[in-house]
Amino acid sequence: MVQRNTWQRERVREALADARGFVSAQSLHAMLRDENTGIGLATVYRTLAGLAARGDADSLQSPEGEALYRACTSTGHHHHLICRNCGLTVEIEATDVEQWAKRTAESHGFRDAAHIVDIFGLCATCAAAQDERDPD
Repeated sequence: MVQRNTWQRERVREALADARGFVSAQSLHAMLRDENTGIGLATVYRTLAGLAARGDADSLQSPEGEALYRACTSTGHHHHLICRNCGLTVEIEATDVEQWAKRTAESHGFRDAAHIVDIFGLCATCAAAQDERDPD
């Protein structure tokens, strides 16, 4: 299904590009609601899903199971390091993971396999702040 490019969808796209790290549809909608845009939650969900399907947005599932989105800054297959605290996201290549995924799929008779690997942790800044709070 092709989405028409409306001002509402363009504003969702802009808001996603302005967001720091991955955001949920709910939090993006709240930001747009605070701006009195009148953009509905269903429009936010549909727009984010369309952006992700076209490769214009990265999509992942948080450790809590919530769908999160981020404006995609690179093309092609890639992975992420994501700070659990501040949401800082670093796009990474993972050659070892790619090779492992291919070998694993082939060893079980699978072909045309796809995978998603996202690594959640604390970025250096958040880890240092935590160490200051909890020095032991």
